[in-house]
Amino acid sequence: ERAAYYDEMNRVIAALHTVDFAARGLADYGKPGNYFERQIGRWSKQYKASADGAGELSQPIEEMERLIDWLPTHMPASARDESKVSIVHGDYRLDNVMFHATEPRIIAVLDWELSTLGHPLADFSYHCMSWHMPPTTGRGIGGVDVAALGIPTESEYIRRYCERTRISTPEALAPDWNFYQAYNLFRMAAILQGIAKRVEAGTASSEQAVASARGARPMAAMAWQFAQKA
Repeated sequence: ERAAYYDEMNRVIAALHTVDFAARGLADYGKPGNYFERQIGRWSKQYKASADGAGELSQPIEEMERLIDWLPTHMPASARDESKVSIVHGDYRLDNVMFHATEPRIIAVLDWELSTLGHPLADFSYHCMSWHMPPTTGRGIGGVDVAALGIPTESEYIRRYCERTRISTPEALAPDWNFYQAYNLFRMAAILQGIAKRVEAGTASSEQAVASARGARPMAAMAWQFAQKA
């Protein structure tokens, strides 16, 4: 049964990435072009503002400093392909979809705060991070026996997305996948570092915020591991 739910998530993100956004009046929903450059710049700036060394949680993270230099100079051709533009959700994951009560059918996609026009492979590879993150981090499924749980492997999931969108092929994506994972984990680490700064400033104090704040360093370390494999 889980396979049907995962396939439905795959269907919906593929449908989102193939929407004719201009025909639906969304041509100005975001800036087209240079998506990765702009995103790397944005999250680098946010990270630096949040890792100012003022306190324990805001100490600079060595791997983030490396990634700020590495990412802009290692973008694969697929990431620089300006013909690939779609609506991107920005945080598409299991937590942000609502399923029908009795059917493997998504009836709503939630939390569009980060949505814009951008590169579909950035959005899809973010969605696939869960296959690499352990269950203790971001509700990932990394390291678990997905076959025993009836969950598709990441390779199977990528192939189905490619079949639905025709944006790329699994074979073409394979050499670039480590870059995409490094980028998304870097982005997530920057977001978590922002939470860390708010915890330090006293504007975020929940247990969840504190736990998220402490996740920035391991997330950055994981991102750098992917960069080294790219």
